[in-house]
Amino acid sequence: MKDRRTAKGRRSARKEPRPRREQRGEKVELVVRGMARGQIRMEMQDGTTLLCARDNARGALFGDRVEGERIGLDRVIVRRVLEHAHEQVVGVLRRRPGGALIEPLERHLPSEITVEEGDVPAEDGDIVCTQIVRWDDEGGLLAHVTGVIGSFERATSALDALIVSGHLRSAFDADVLAEADALRPADLADDPQRTDLRGLLSFTIDGRDAKDFDDAVSLEPLEDGCVRLGVHIADVGHYVREGSALDREALARGTSIYLPGRVLPMLPEQLSNGVCSLRPNEDKFTMTALLTIDESGETVDTQLLRTITRSDARLVYDDVNAFFNGDGAQQERLAGKHPGLPAALLEMKRLAGILRARRAAQGCIDFETEEPQFVLDAQGEPVEILRRERGEAERMIEDFMLAANEAVARFARTHGVPLLYRVHEKPDPDKLAIFKDFLDGLGVSSRRLTGEAKPGDIRAILEQTRERPEYVVISMLALRSMQKARYDEHPLGHYGLAMPDYCHFTSPIRRYPDLVVSRALTAVLTGKKVTLTGERLSEAAIRSSECERAAIEAERAADRIMMARLMVGHVGEVFSGTVSGVSESGFYVSLSNGAEGLVSVRTLEDWFAFDERRMLLRGERTGAVISLGQAVTVRVTSVELSGSFINLELTGPLKPGKKTEKSEKKRERERMRAFSR
Repeated sequence: MKDRRTAKGRRSARKEPRPRREQRGEKVELVVRGMARGQIRMEMQDGTTLLCARDNARGALFGDRVEGERIGLDRVIVRRVLEHAHEQVVGVLRRRPGGALIEPLERHLPSEITVEEGDVPAEDGDIVCTQIVRWDDEGGLLAHVTGVIGSFERATSALDALIVSGHLRSAFDADVLAEADALRPADLADDPQRTDLRGLLSFTIDGRDAKDFDDAVSLEPLEDGCVRLGVHIADVGHYVREGSALDREALARGTSIYLPGRVLPMLPEQLSNGVCSLRPNEDKFTMTALLTIDESGETVDTQLLRTITRSDARLVYDDVNAFFNGDGAQQERLAGKHPGLPAALLEMKRLAGILRARRAAQGCIDFETEEPQFVLDAQGEPVEILRRERGEAERMIEDFMLAANEAVARFARTHGVPLLYRVHEKPDPDKLAIFKDFLDGLGVSSRRLTGEAKPGDIRAILEQTRERPEYVVISMLALRSMQKARYDEHPLGHYGLAMPDYCHFTSPIRRYPDLVVSRALTAVLTGKKVTLTGERLSEAAIRSSECERAAIEAERAADRIMMARLMVGHVGEVFSGTVSGVSESGFYVSLSNGAEGLVSVRTLEDWFAFDERRMLLRGERTGAVISLGQAVTVRVTSVELSGSFINLELTGPLKPGKKTEKSEKKRERERMRAFSR
């Protein structure tokens, strides 16, 4: 019989069959990750996301590890909670006529948790520590107050609460401190196989307040027109032995965390500021990368050595920048520290420019990010926000560290050395599409921003829009379209840097992956076997990535705390600002003084629809548009210290925009009104 199916039918017949629901009934282990469209989002160990209705979650909270049963392709029900992530909860105590409760500082937890009266005297509004004594599936969440941290009236108490609620490690245990106290300063007699580079002019350049100096640099001219760049890194691995108490603590912390006015170091001060820190005029055990670089900026030879060095000077970024800008007084001060410093710095500046140009030609994306710096008074309260830009000195040291990290990663890959690599994969296609739509709305050509976009394509857009008033927002959206960099045991390359080989080697005092790399190099250079391999290396990569994310979240939360505290004294005042974020609930404004607050859509005179693709809000009646980078004037209406919220309102009406086609939501509302009539 002749096939009478239409072309459309034949096309349908050729489609891949829908996957069978063989997963139904499968037992899976998941971690609660948040909410998605009113349901609980859970993640399997392989990254697969499943959804669970609230009624089927057995009271599981954010971060809990649960055992679930699949009931469909992307659906699951919780059978039991395997591990609670929040047995201790930090929150603000609120006393009510019917009893007491706490408002957790962790935003992913329920907004209120009932507390039972305890022996700890706590006042309404105090920040308290609590212990969960009953879970939701056991009759409702119930907590017991175990201690008082303080009040949001003091910045130090607010930061203490952040540290406790984030489960950040602050104090070191006695066994860790005992190991640190027993360490001896560098002495070549203790390790005579090291290469002695103490006669080489080397120095550190850091911020004025820095104390943990983990990298020094040197530069030697060679006869063939090449130069030999020396990057000398504190040999932390010599002191922190694998498996020791110091090592276990460093792995648990993963990284140092820098909060306004305080540091939570990865290693005790005896190491970070003492025996490992490359302080001037002290012998130090180091790991050295000697890079021979030709006139085009290509590294033509790499030597990796175990060394002993002696820094000749401790320089400060601001002073070096002043010298580069022609400050004669700084030149005299530098020459006073060492006669060869001015000439060495100028030659380093020239080399850094060559390296930077070479990276740019390869497509490296240079994101100009500004981190807020807070000026604190004697009580630790913020009085001003500074936006520090990178000067030539900062960029120069960054150029040298990038070169060293790349050289070490290339050495490890070519020699098959097990290592923790710093990897950065291709941009997220959906986020890249949003970035593309935004550029199209500005009239910026974005035809190359496809799923196969190269780093150079994104760099080209940043360069061609650098002088536009929207550049800050363009750069921000480009950065948001990127995947998060992470650590991996495989050399997957670094997209943003346009480097096939990259690792972190240059900061072992404050990052655990750098310590792993240092140990691996030591093993190779001494003819020993690298011991951290296989599953243990993979676990170290995962742990390091998790610690890095936690540190970033803590540092951003601390910034929000300080911004809110600063703005308490400015309630009622008017500020100019720029729209820095847009969502369904409103838009964020970066204020002229460096703080950031939210204008809620509920305070606007029109009903605004959110266009996620173009990242803007559009008024249905007026057609007014609120978009990223838009200049606005706002008034500070209130500040909530416990939540670090700065609430703003527009001081005047928005300019009406072009009338647009009615939104689907509005058309639906009109259809329903007509039907009801």
